[in-house]
Amino acid sequence: MTDVRVVFRKYGGALHWNHPGRVLGEDEHGVWVEVPGGTVARKGVGPPVTWESTAIMLFPRNDWWTASFNSPPHRSEIYVDVTTIPEWRDGEVTMLDLDLDVIRLRDGRLILDDEDEFAEHQMLLNYPPELISQAEATARWLLDAVRERKGPFGGAHMQWLTIS
Repeated sequence: MTDVRVVFRKYGGALHWNHPGRVLGEDEHGVWVEVPGGTVARKGVGPPVTWESTAIMLFPRNDWWTASFNSPPHRSEIYVDVTTIPEWRDGEVTMLDLDLDVIRLRDGRLILDDEDEFAEHQMLLNYPPELISQAEATARWLLDAVRERKGPFGGAHMQWLTIS
């Protein structure tokens, strides 16, 4: 297994969530990365945060999102960030976080989160129209896919838990 640095940035390049991970492998859905419980992460250059739960992250090859499949006791089962297409280089996977998040809680509730932040950043960070359209279309697709347990959201992450 290969170590990787996971680096989310905001539009314009500002550092956002960043932390280490370990590449588990690839399949038709993309590249799977383990982020074990106890991992120390930072939001930008803020103070370190230790994550209690293990997450198996999925970085698709050509889609505008990244997903985290969280182990209990994390309150969300699946947390999907709408992002630009993840890019891999020099031991790092990076993407721009476009604010919108699709979250499936453990009780089955589905949430589209941070719509207010998305609206604010459209103005504050001057999102181009095509970026806004792509983010909105991706969020709509993700809501359906996560709700209906389509593609990688139907349990594809389970096999990667046994490897980690």
